[in-house]
Amino acid sequence: MLFVDVRGSTTLAEKMHATEFSHLMNHFYEATINVLVQADAFIDKLVGDEVTALFIPGFAGKEHARKALEAGQALLRVTGYEEPDGPWIPVGVGIHTGTAWVGSIAGASGPSADFTALGDNVNITARLASKAGAGEVLASEATCNAAVIDTKGLEKRELELKGKSELVSVRVLHAR
Repeated sequence: MLFVDVRGSTTLAEKMHATEFSHLMNHFYEATINVLVQADAFIDKLVGDEVTALFIPGFAGKEHARKALEAGQALLRVTGYEEPDGPWIPVGVGIHTGTAWVGSIAGASGPSADFTALGDNVNITARLASKAGAGEVLASEATCNAAVIDTKGLEKRELELKGKSELVSVRVLHAR
C-alpha cells in the first residue's frame, strides 16, 4: 500500500484563492494518478489532500513491493523534488506491505458502497504517510524485504505509531 499526502495543505489553502488551490490540488491528483497507474497500482481513494493506492499482487504482479517503492520515489520527482527551484507542492509518502481485507463495503444505509482496503496494515501505511516529512518516502522494513532492495546507506528510523504497541522500523528514501 502507498499513501501520498500533501504537507501543510491547510497553510497552502489559507494563502491562496479557493480556485487557485483547486487547480493546485487537481494538478497534484493528475500527476499522482499518472505515476500510480504507470506503476500498476490500484487507486483506492482521493481524500482531501491525500491519495491512497494498493499494489495488489494479482494486479501489480510479483514485483508489487518494488513497484510501490519506485512509485514513491517517482512521486517525489514528479512533484519537483529534484528541481533546482524545489517542489511545486510538498508531499510525504508512506509505504507498507502486508495482508489487508480488500473489497466493497456497504454504507450505513441506502445503496451506497465503497471499494477499499481495511486492517492493521492499512493503518500502518496511513501512519507512515503522516510521519513522512516533505520529500520523504517512509518504507517499512516489510516492504524493503518484499522488494529485496539493498538498504545499506538508507537512513533507518524506529517509529512510534499511534495505536501500535511496538515500534515500526522504516527506511527513508528520497527522490533518487
